[in-house]
Amino acid sequence: MAQLVTIFGGSGFVGRYIARRMARAGWRVRVAVRRPNEAIFVRPYGAVGQVEPVFCNIRDDASVRAVMQGADAVVNCVGILNEVGRNRFDPVQAEGAGRIARIAAELAVGRMVHISAIGADSGSDCHYARTKAEGEALVLEHMPQAVILRPSIIFGSEDGFFNRFAGMTRLSPVLPMVGARTRFQPVWVDDVAQAAETALLGKAAPGIYELGGPEIKTFRELMQMMLAEIRRRRLLVNVPFPIAMIMGGALDLAQRLSLGLFTNGILTRDQVRNLRRDNVANPDLRGLSDLGIRAKPMSAVLPDYLWRFRPSGQYSAIKDSARDLNKG
Repeated sequence: MAQLVTIFGGSGFVGRYIARRMARAGWRVRVAVRRPNEAIFVRPYGAVGQVEPVFCNIRDDASVRAVMQGADAVVNCVGILNEVGRNRFDPVQAEGAGRIARIAAELAVGRMVHISAIGADSGSDCHYARTKAEGEALVLEHMPQAVILRPSIIFGSEDGFFNRFAGMTRLSPVLPMVGARTRFQPVWVDDVAQAAETALLGKAAPGIYELGGPEIKTFRELMQMMLAEIRRRRLLVNVPFPIAMIMGGALDLAQRLSLGLFTNGILTRDQVRNLRRDNVANPDLRGLSDLGIRAKPMSAVLPDYLWRFRPSGQYSAIKDSARDLNKG
């Protein structure tokens, strides 16, 4: 019988790419999510019955244990960018990761891959970064042979970075940025998925890998690249950190006072703290090249999905060609 991998958060941005790769590798894939009915799109990744979404609550031991029964490997892709309702950093990114690793050890699961993030730091004043580090520590405590992947900003068709800011250009002539000089090393989502696949197949040494693409750019440079790709001109305005903290605090307060009617998906104080630090892979740690992966540049991927934000969408190239002919 084919080997089985349980992927927690397997219908999310990164998880779905890992699920697809593992299905292609011939594995049975169990996608553990809170809402299986919203994850049925993963089923066609494999043959009938090969990829199945199942219910799981990572806050509950019995639920986590049930979806790991019979698994040969496990991947944890669960993470959040801001706290909303019961989705808090500590129970999700620290305790949840530790619970998965502890139960994986109890069930003698052979391999574990944990998706963390560059910047994970137990001493950080950023709650997100601190709980990422706590989650890593708990994973290694229970599964010392685990592979931990720390990606920089991840880009791809479903990303929440380039898509978000490109969408903002449709509504405003101004594009605000917090941390315009902060450096990032964007990595393609399928490169991250390939790194996970490599580890799951037993072709990666245990430990921490920091994953970054071939280019290091500031926030401003990334926005300039995005604007060039969607062929729009917008005024890029840097929001100083002190002002951003006030804005984030006001939005956080509005979320708390609204009793759930307003969700702060705009800017939080914790995100401002995180944006103060560069998000670049540590050259002293292992990375994609150590896994035999050649990182794909943004220029090879962004045109495939940002074209829809151009003023003429899919017809932009045709219009450009016609304009060139008229000039001739």
